[in-house]
Amino acid sequence: MQGERFFKTTRGRIVAELRRRGSASAADLAAVFNLSPNAVRQQLVVLERDGLVFEQSVRRGPTKPTIEFSLTREADSLFPQRYDRLLSSVLREVRREYGDSAVAQIFDSISQRAVTRAKRKVTADRPEERVAQLTELLQQDGVVAEYSLIDGGYALHEHNCPYAAVAKEHPEMCQVVHHMIDETIGGQLEQTESLATGGKECRFELKVGS
Repeated sequence: MQGERFFKTTRGRIVAELRRRGSASAADLAAVFNLSPNAVRQQLVVLERDGLVFEQSVRRGPTKPTIEFSLTREADSLFPQRYDRLLSSVLREVRREYGDSAVAQIFDSISQRAVTRAKRKVTADRPEERVAQLTELLQQDGVVAEYSLIDGGYALHEHNCPYAAVAKEHPEMCQVVHHMIDETIGGQLEQTESLATGGKECRFELKVGS
């Protein structure tokens, strides 16, 4: 089930949407994908059988409770795995032997390559189009990403991060996406939430000119 093919199926799209939203009812998902609630429930039954989703009763207001679905820990295996434990160990050894500056230099080099690649993909003239292109690039790398409009600019949301566990110990890793945003979008950038520090998403607020 792993890989790009899975995420092109209805089941895979449901998994990605649940990762983005955190939880949702069958009716919520049906509205997103323009399907009937029954059709979505059939997919959810299979996902639940496979141990990828679980259901819980949630009260949304004065009405009767609603059944919502969320991803299990097992579902994480569907998203790109980047051997975070090994990477953390390697970086730990580099830091121990050569100091913080050596780790910073490694991520400077990674950032430069990431920026070069991003500039080939993010070429639009209008700021929103550039944000959309960067979002698409992140999605191609296995990140459940989207952007939204905010007062004076845009918010870029990353709902998963293959390197979140590494970034907890080595925060220098986060500078890669910061540099990508700075060099392709420009303007003022502020990260207001981080998966590495316990947030529900990585949220970047971008204030850019027209």
